[in-house]
Amino acid sequence: MRVLQMQLEIGADPAEVGRARRWVRARLADCGIGGDEALAETLLLLVSELVTNAVVHAGTPSVLRVLLPGRQIPGAVRVEVADMSTCPPRKRHAYGEDTGGRGLELVSGLADRWGWQREGLGKRIWCELDGAAAGPAGQAAGCEAAGRESFSAVGGPNGPVPA
Repeated sequence: MRVLQMQLEIGADPAEVGRARRWVRARLADCGIGGDEALAETLLLLVSELVTNAVVHAGTPSVLRVLLPGRQIPGAVRVEVADMSTCPPRKRHAYGEDTGGRGLELVSGLADRWGWQREGLGKRIWCELDGAAAGPAGQAAGCEAAGRESFSAVGGPNGPVPA
């Protein structure tokens, strides 16, 4: 199965949330997925929430990874954030004008699935959208046409993928 894999290293700084959104928006545009399409809007919100949680709660550098199904391969779009904290994510409930506590509720409401697992010295939190890729039959049309099967922001095309 051919999957476009994009990843970005994220620092433990709140400004990284906006940088992650801009980076994902640009990568999606490279694949022919416009920023005003439902897929892009949903992915950007999911990225914002997962990266925000990593910055605020883990407080460690992390890696954002987005996986898009390739041409003619129907499947889920997956967003992952791996950090170096062993604290499990905890779904909270916000009340009234609380400024926090809505992140995982949003992820749970928008994604078809989400979860987490311990990984090495930290954890990976992920979510998936079923059949959500742009184009006919859920294809991320422009990406593979450009000859990119995998892209790593830390290693270049087909570069190393840190765990």
